[in-house]
Amino acid sequence: MSKTIYLDTSATTPVDLEVFNEMKKYFTIEYGNAGSMHSKGLKAAQVLNNSREKIAKILNCSSNEIIFTGSGTESINLAIQGLMLKLKNENSNKNQIISTTIEHHAVLDTLDYLKKLGFKITLVPVEPNGIINLKKIKKAITPQTALITVMYVNNEIGTIQPIKEIGKIAKKNNILFHTDACQAANSETLDVQKLNVDLLSLNASKIYGPKGVGCLYKKSSVKLQPITYGGGQEFGLRSGTENIPGIIGFTKALVNTQKNKKKYLKFTNLRNYLIKELLKIPNTILNGDLKKRVPNNVNITFLNIEGESILLMLDKYNICASSGSACTSKSLNPSHVILALGRPYEAAHGSIRFSLSKYTTKKELNKVIQVMPKIVSHLRSISPVELKIKDLKNKNV
Repeated sequence: MSKTIYLDTSATTPVDLEVFNEMKKYFTIEYGNAGSMHSKGLKAAQVLNNSREKIAKILNCSSNEIIFTGSGTESINLAIQGLMLKLKNENSNKNQIISTTIEHHAVLDTLDYLKKLGFKITLVPVEPNGIINLKKIKKAITPQTALITVMYVNNEIGTIQPIKEIGKIAKKNNILFHTDACQAANSETLDVQKLNVDLLSLNASKIYGPKGVGCLYKKSSVKLQPITYGGGQEFGLRSGTENIPGIIGFTKALVNTQKNKKKYLKFTNLRNYLIKELLKIPNTILNGDLKKRVPNNVNITFLNIEGESILLMLDKYNICASSGSACTSKSLNPSHVILALGRPYEAAHGSIRFSLSKYTTKKELNKVIQVMPKIVSHLRSISPVELKIKDLKNKNV
C-alpha cells in the first residue's frame, strides 16, 4: 500500500515527535496533581505556571490572563457564554452579540443556545470572497451590543479576517471583542495587544500538539461567569484537574509553531500550485479569497458532484482530505460557509478542502493533481446534475 498523503490538517495534525517526547514523563514519572501539597504536586504546579508564562509571552499578555481548557470549543464557550451570562446576572441591558455567517459551529451553536435565553444575535454576512466588510460590522452595532466575535481564520476556506481593524471598531464603541484563533496559530500573529482583542481562543490539535487541550486568553478587566463548577481551578473559571501532559504538549507546540512561522509561509507557493492545477478541471471554483488566506488552505468546488463521493475515491488512493468542517463532516447538509459565499445549494455540496501540512511535498500534490481529473470525470458521468459556472448567480465567481 502506498504512503498516506495527509491533506486534512485543518481537522487535526499529528503530534510532533519533539512535542510527544516533552509530554511523556508527565504521564508516568511527574504525574502529580497541581493542586496537591506535596513534592509531585508542587512540581506539577510549577510546570503549569511555566507553561502559562510561555504562552503569555507569545500572546503578549500577563500569565494570569491565560486559562487552560479542554479544547478550542470549550474556550469559545467559556468566552461567549461566560461573558453574556455574567452580564445577564448583573441585569445589564447589553444583550446583543455580533458575529458572522461563516463562524465555526462552536460559535454558531453557542449563539443559538444564547438566543433561546433571550440574547439578541446578529450575524453579519461576508462578501463573496469570504472576507467581512468592516462597514457591515459598524452598521450592526447598537447601544445594546456587548460582544463582537469573529473568527481569525476560517476553518473551511482559510480566509483571514481583518481582526486588528475589527478590534479597533469594538474598542471605539466600548464593546468587548473575541476571536476564535484556532486555525490562525501556524502562520498569523497572536499578539493580543496588536490584534485589539479582549478574548482569544486556541487549541493544540491544529498546531502539531495533542488533542483535548486548549486555552482562552481573557483580558484581566473582563469578567466571566464559569460554565464548569467544581474545584475552582484556573482562577475559578474552569474547574477540573489540569491536564499537565496536554498543557506541556500544547505549550511546546505553540512555541515551535510561532518560532517557525516564516517557514510555514513558504507553503504559499505549494498552495497556489495546487489551486492552479485543480482549477484546470472544467467547472471548478476556488472558495475564498486567493491572497487573504492562510498558506495551507485549498478549498475547491467541483460542480455536479457530492463532496463525500470525492473523499471516498480519494481515500482509495490513500489521500486524506475533507468536505466542510471535521466537526460536522458526518452531516449530509451542505457547508454553511460555502452557502454564505453566495453559492447555490448544489455547489455547496461539492466543496473539498485540501489542507497542507508542514510535511507536504510537491510530489504528493502531483499525485492529487493526477488522480482528481479521473475522479471528477467518473463521478460526473453518473451524476444527474449538470450545473455550469455560467449558471451560478454569483457575479464574482
